[in-house]
Amino acid sequence: MAQGRSLAVPRAAPVLTACFLACVATGLELSVNNQTADFSLCTEPLSTVSLSCLVQNSSWDEELLWYRGDGQVDLKDGNKVNVSNICISPVSESDNGVTFTCKLARNNSVQVSVILDVQFLPQLTGEESLQIEEGKDVSLTCNTKSNPHVQTAWYKNNEALTLQQDRYQLYETSEVLQLTIQNVQKSDNGTYTCYVESYLGNSTKDFHLTVEDEKTPFPMEAIIAAAVVVTLTVLFGIVARKDKIFKCFKKSSETAL
Repeated sequence: MAQGRSLAVPRAAPVLTACFLACVATGLELSVNNQTADFSLCTEPLSTVSLSCLVQNSSWDEELLWYRGDGQVDLKDGNKVNVSNICISPVSESDNGVTFTCKLARNNSVQVSVILDVQFLPQLTGEESLQIEEGKDVSLTCNTKSNPHVQTAWYKNNEALTLQQDRYQLYETSEVLQLTIQNVQKSDNGTYTCYVESYLGNSTKDFHLTVEDEKTPFPMEAIIAAAVVVTLTVLFGIVARKDKIFKCFKKSSETAL
């Protein structure tokens, strides 16, 4: 008759099991601003956001921890037990998408996270004045920063730009709106406007393009070739007259003696 084998149980297992069962039995959980599940909080720049984390259904004091992303927030001693509050002030565009998480110190799996959704008007930057030689390609780069998503367009001299496929190329990401003009002509002179719009409003950025005359390329190859010809001519002349030069040099030497 086969005997049953006993499985070795790590000593830490009863402790972890007891901790887990205690949490389940008491229904211990955390809430942030009365939310017990992860959520997104919509706000705007220069505002103040207060987050309050509360331990629920606990029969003893619990220590709380706050994290901004992966970094732990430094809390005062009186702001750690059962209830913990943090304040983000003033909120900035760089806080958009940042996650704040409240965790139970003795069991980090008990936690609630808040993602900041900072919404702001589109912000545009880029080189405003560009000079380009006729016949070359030029790129107008409009750097964009916005939340929420924006609709985009290009204008020339305050009129909607008709994008000819063989002359214009568009490149667009969440952070860049770029217009490339190929084989620039004098008729491309003017002011180009990058236009972006969201439900919060719109923003524009002007780019002043100046097309300069095509420069005549410096004939470096011809100059080099001419220099080589002159040098060879001089050398051949010296070789051809070497006997006369040698006699003249010899006569000068004898006279000096």
